[in-house]
Amino acid sequence: MAKHDGRKRDDSTGRAANGTEQSVDVALIGAGIMSATLGALLSELEPSWSISLFERLNAAAAESSDPWNNAGTGHSALCELNYTPQQPDGSVSVEKAIDINERFQVSRQYWAYAVDKGILGKPKDFINPIPHMSFVHGEDNVKYLRARYDALASQTLFEGMEYTEDKDEFAQWVPLMAKGRDYSDPVALNRFDLGTDVDFGALTRQLLTYLGSAGCDIRFGHEVRDLTKESDGRWKLSLVNVRTGDKRIVRARFVFVGAGGGALPLLQKSGIKEIRGFGGFPVSGQFLRCVNPDLIAGHNAKVYGKAPAGAPPMSVPHLDTRVISGERGLLFGPYAGWTPKFLKEGHLTDLFTSVKPNNVFQMMSVGIHEMGLTKYLVQQVLQSEDARTGALAEFLPQADSDDWELITAGQRVQMIRPGKETKGTLELGTAIVAAEDGTIAGLLGASPGASTCVSAMLEVLERCFADRYAKWEQDLQGAIPSLGRSLNEHPDLYKEVWDYSNKVLKLTVQEDDIPEAPEESEPAL
Repeated sequence: MAKHDGRKRDDSTGRAANGTEQSVDVALIGAGIMSATLGALLSELEPSWSISLFERLNAAAAESSDPWNNAGTGHSALCELNYTPQQPDGSVSVEKAIDINERFQVSRQYWAYAVDKGILGKPKDFINPIPHMSFVHGEDNVKYLRARYDALASQTLFEGMEYTEDKDEFAQWVPLMAKGRDYSDPVALNRFDLGTDVDFGALTRQLLTYLGSAGCDIRFGHEVRDLTKESDGRWKLSLVNVRTGDKRIVRARFVFVGAGGGALPLLQKSGIKEIRGFGGFPVSGQFLRCVNPDLIAGHNAKVYGKAPAGAPPMSVPHLDTRVISGERGLLFGPYAGWTPKFLKEGHLTDLFTSVKPNNVFQMMSVGIHEMGLTKYLVQQVLQSEDARTGALAEFLPQADSDDWELITAGQRVQMIRPGKETKGTLELGTAIVAAEDGTIAGLLGASPGASTCVSAMLEVLERCFADRYAKWEQDLQGAIPSLGRSLNEHPDLYKEVWDYSNKVLKLTVQEDDIPEAPEESEPAL
């Protein structure tokens, strides 16, 4: 793709970039992984365009993209059971899993390209190889996991997946989970060794460093309070410097709202017809973070289980090895909570002010039909420390609460999509909402979110810049060789891009990464 010259771009009005008004080609709202990815793509595709990014907090990736806010699984549907639902006849649907894996491969290809071109720095600072596993217990669940394995193992994107019900193999793969386990309750594991852990906070900061060097005007501590369409087709953004109270006006030909849970209210303020009927339901999360170095060293996998009945799809329990700022960590959760805030650093009025005449019936219909979710959230909010440790004990039978501390994770806003008439649907996934004229777009929803950031931003480019996309496509294909093709249906191409991205991103499994089973003489966990 095109190279930038590193010079600060002047805005088209001739006003200085530090004035109270400015005009730009592109305004990005939010300093998370989505805005950073879109900015990096546009900076290469159109190096002459002026780009400004505004973030109300004083740091990049401080909300949903923060690694402690559970944005680091590297979702590729290798282990997440909510992407492979069981059908009434006992079969397992894998279409969603294949689609998400395809999208994650797009991200991997772009990150490898960006490392190769110097856009990103050391890959180990943001991506590391961690096995992905699915864990179940109980006879019916074991049958389900076997059916899931049978349905996925023959797919190109899942070749190399392993399955076991054998207790010795179980102990070899996850030694901490085996210690003290009663195998009279059947267990099973799926394993894919070449899964990844992604520190999306570090990745976002690297992309924003590149954007700054490319001339992007990046302003922290600036909150967008209003969005209005002007007669010349541009968008007028009304901003406030939250530290000084100074006001600022920015006019942009194109606006992207990558503000996480704050995207819905901003898109509603824009008044575009495409946002009508959409709503959001906030779900907060807590995790147990391990403080015992021996336990952290003794587990090396992302192990996902099945969500409890009534739980939102993003609340699938998992015992999760993380690599954050170069340090290994271990999390278990999430334990769902509830607050009406749409962001961790949001306002208690967020949910209530998002209710509009055009979505009130959709939100009410979801409330009526999702009583199971309400009951689950109440139970989660009221649970005791013993109850939390009990949930952990399903994964670690000898769990000791002294080895763990409770932390508050990120805030997710599950999307309510308008259905027929006035009905709404509470939906897993993300959605791009874009104006018909392509001048504004935003991202709604939660999981799989960050892991599919590149494919999501390519969708924004295609939908909002239809007149330019055909010209861009050739350059984009140099960065993402599989663009427009299914890797699952093209095994040779998949092998080529997989080997290339593994080599550039240094995603090889080291012997030191494989934990050994603890000696029986060691103290109980």
